[in-house]
Amino acid sequence: MAGFEDWAIGPESAWWLPFYGWVGTALALPWASGWIKRSGPRPAAYLNILLTFAALAHGLWLLRQVWGRDPQILNYLWFRVADLDLTLSLEVSSLTLGTVVWFSGLSLLAQIYALGYLDKDWGLGRFAALMGFFEGGMTGIALSDSLFFSYALLEMLTLSTYLLVGFWYAQPLVVTAARDAFLTKRVGDLLLLMGVVAVSNFSGSLTFSGLRDWAATTSLDPTWAALMGLALIAGPLGKCAQFPLHLWLDEAMEAPNPASILRNSAVVACGAFVLIKLQPLLALSPLTDGVLVAIGTITAIGGSLVALAQIDLKRTFSYSTSAYLGLVFAAVGTGQPDLALELLLMHGLAKALLFMGVGSLIYTTSTQDLTELGGLGSRMPATLAAFAVGSLGMVAPLGCFWTLIRLALVYSEPALMGVLLLVNGLTALNLARVFGLVFLGSPQPKTRRAPEVGWLMALPMVILTVQNLLMPWLFWRWGLYPAWIPELQQMAVLLGTAGLLGASVGAWLYWGGRRRLRLPWPELQDLLAQDFYTGQLYQALLVQPVSALSRGLEWLDRNGVDGLVNGVSLAFWFSGEALKYTLSGRMQLYVLLIVIGVVVVTAWLLRSPHLGLAY
Repeated sequence: MAGFEDWAIGPESAWWLPFYGWVGTALALPWASGWIKRSGPRPAAYLNILLTFAALAHGLWLLRQVWGRDPQILNYLWFRVADLDLTLSLEVSSLTLGTVVWFSGLSLLAQIYALGYLDKDWGLGRFAALMGFFEGGMTGIALSDSLFFSYALLEMLTLSTYLLVGFWYAQPLVVTAARDAFLTKRVGDLLLLMGVVAVSNFSGSLTFSGLRDWAATTSLDPTWAALMGLALIAGPLGKCAQFPLHLWLDEAMEAPNPASILRNSAVVACGAFVLIKLQPLLALSPLTDGVLVAIGTITAIGGSLVALAQIDLKRTFSYSTSAYLGLVFAAVGTGQPDLALELLLMHGLAKALLFMGVGSLIYTTSTQDLTELGGLGSRMPATLAAFAVGSLGMVAPLGCFWTLIRLALVYSEPALMGVLLLVNGLTALNLARVFGLVFLGSPQPKTRRAPEVGWLMALPMVILTVQNLLMPWLFWRWGLYPAWIPELQQMAVLLGTAGLLGASVGAWLYWGGRRRLRLPWPELQDLLAQDFYTGQLYQALLVQPVSALSRGLEWLDRNGVDGLVNGVSLAFWFSGEALKYTLSGRMQLYVLLIVIGVVVVTAWLLRSPHLGLAY
């Protein structure tokens, strides 16, 4: 019995963790498909919440067992033929299990939140099934030590994103957003698959632990290292909504807000998590690291600027998500995977809390347009507190702030330090802008009688608010923060000043009864609101040329290839119709015609110069 207990609850049981979500999806199918209608869709949500809680408890139990121990690799053979060996490898360590707990906790809070948000939506059962699908994929990525299976799980998340963005599929705009999100990610996924094949060919291994060992000893040609690295970063580029594959994330805001909570905090983090695991391979090519830093910097600054001009509440925070993930990309490119992971987790907690506040506003006012909001500070205290703490977690003095301090300290390039200061200041400005437009000023027609949300939505917000407040203290207690040296103090002053300056400008522009819904400069407002006209550039440089080429090829196929085939078939048909009148039924005539044909062909062959048979 003791042996069975060790197997059931020991580290070897870590493979159970992804299946909690997938089993929840399977159990929710009768309600999701409409087979069961009498009880309504809530039982499906209850089942998934129960299984997510079980996954969280299981993950916490295993985390307690492995805390402070060396990582353990669990291998399960899946497919082997010739020299191809596809083994499902799981890494059981404090890092991977801590990430599992983080994913499961956010998923649990989002699902409880959804009970209130989608209370009267008959699609709640389908939503619960898709959230379980999401959770299983994210948990699997956290545990996976196999690049191949991580790729497969990323594809699972792409499918989940498509289905959740298209949740309200009766609306044409929702269908378009789901399609764009799916197709945009496919661009990066295809290149990532090429990179996976190249890695397998070069290294002979597809496990992250094996690839780390190979990267430490290989002398791969710089050209091949660069091509391999660029292919490997293409997948995370699309998953994390980085330039130029970033436009899908703001369109994905058409999904229900509980899905946006998980997507902007945890789902986009999965692509970055795989990128962080690949960092030893990417470091083989300085070009790849340079591209990572360039893309991350462009996305961080561009996303922070574009967010300032958005009047859609969810879209302004979606661009902020892209911006902070850009900082994660830059950290990986500069060889700081640990700080990149820490920033990823801290940003996820703060952004999940902000999106819970956004969902509360949408639920009570039925709008997410900043021009229709205002004066809600006294009417929605829990939402106000959640928004305030989430904002402090993004800039200062909570979670992300302490990670950015240490990141700025290790950057040797002043330009990168300037990027951190600029992004922190712009983010503070944007948060102050949204806070002033939503919670301050005079109530608007849709906000005069807006109540606070019910306990099903308020409870997850309160829990996450407390968690954001405690994270810096917990990290100090666990010894994850370094000593408070003078250099850190100087960086803290610089970042704090940048954030305070941005918040002060935002307060001056948008607080005290001032409702500047647009920037003072119309040209700048249009430039930023249209995302630097990136969509129009895509249309002009990619969509229209490809459409024109497709139309040209279609015309050539219809009138050229198809016309030639039809012409040949008509020629044979007319020939047959003409020859049928020459038939007499006499064998002697048929033999004579055959002999004449043979003689004519033979004579022609004998007189052909190129055959060398002419007289």
